[in-house]
Amino acid sequence: MQTALITGARSGIARALARHLSDAGWRVALVSRDAAADGEPAPAGAFILGAADVSTEAGASQALRDASDCFGAPPSAVVNCAGSTLIAPITRTSEAQYRAVLAANLDTCFFVAKAYAAALAGGKQPGALLMFSSVVAGTGVANHPAIAAAKGGVEALVRALAADYSASGLRVNCIAPGLTRTPMTARMLGNEASVKQVVAQYPLGRHGEAEDAAALAAFLISDAAGWITGQVIGLDGGFGAVRPYVRAG
Repeated sequence: MQTALITGARSGIARALARHLSDAGWRVALVSRDAAADGEPAPAGAFILGAADVSTEAGASQALRDASDCFGAPPSAVVNCAGSTLIAPITRTSEAQYRAVLAANLDTCFFVAKAYAAALAGGKQPGALLMFSSVVAGTGVANHPAIAAAKGGVEALVRALAADYSASGLRVNCIAPGLTRTPMTARMLGNEASVKQVVAQYPLGRHGEAEDAAALAAFLISDAAGWITGQVIGLDGGFGAVRPYVRAG
């Protein structure tokens, strides 16, 4: 049976992915900095491990140990959904905010990857590791310098890890979403005017949903994606690649 550890259990994408995988017959374990994940029950077929802060080496290692104990072996796949966002110009970004963005987004990826590779007999066993970047890492978007820097590091890390572990069959990939409706982005989509402004930026005419990311993530960690590694795949309604023709007013 396929098994998956999903970090960042409180995120909307993590929950949607847990439901998707459980429905497909996977055994799923979730971990977050808060064991109770705000009291929300685990999706059917999934269970929540003890608390672990995966932005630290010790926390990431603990999460992998707990998952391996839960499954009786290292997970078939690990998906790092831990993260945060910050929308602010650089002159209004404090050092504390910048460090927090790096920790939540880049450090979590680095230490989760290190712990997973170690769990797979030092990277000598096959597996699937999936991380999340953002459309702002590949396309300049105003007021996103801290998160763009962090997610750009995630994308570089994905390619480096894919090179290190491809011979063992450990595949490493990344999804770079556009704005996706989750609890973290709820304020950006809080009213009809905000939604209208957001969707106008996307060629396909809508924002993303957590289920969009869950479906792509489930594919990328599955055997069906067995010949895909080192890729950053945009999930952004065409934002990063398409410029529709706009008539002058």
